[in-house]
Amino acid sequence: MRTLRLAVPALAVCVALSACGGQGVGGGTPTPTPTGAQPVTSQPTPDPTAPPTTGTPSAPSGVKTPKPGGPSTPPGVGATTLSGTLQGGVEPGCVLLDGYLLLGGPRDVLTAGARVEVTGRVEPGMMTTCQQGTPFVVTAAHRS
Repeated sequence: MRTLRLAVPALAVCVALSACGGQGVGGGTPTPTPTGAQPVTSQPTPDPTAPPTTGTPSAPSGVKTPKPGGPSTPPGVGATTLSGTLQGGVEPGCVLLDGYLLLGGPRDVLTAGARVEVTGRVEPGMMTTCQQGTPFVVTAAHRS
């Protein structure tokens, strides 16, 4: 009898948990609707018949494009060149140039107070530990 008193609550817990497990939060397979309609998604489906878009990112003010005689290799698509005097950020290791947080690049060149020219790309959505500046991933840098 004692076994039965332990088995019944354990079985009830297992049934309840398995019922909850079928109702996953996020991800998983969408639940079919009774009308057979497709569920609405937050991302539009691209039109396969539309021509590909070749949007050119606009450069922020004060940004210049690479000049002839610049880096030995041409910058990649969307690359931008910035020049000016570097400033230290509010956190250790953070270096800024005209409101851009410089990420990567040669740290011996990218020191506060140095006058530099850097090439890279703006990454406004990138997460950083520095609390200021728009992230700019440096691909090349030299003192000017």
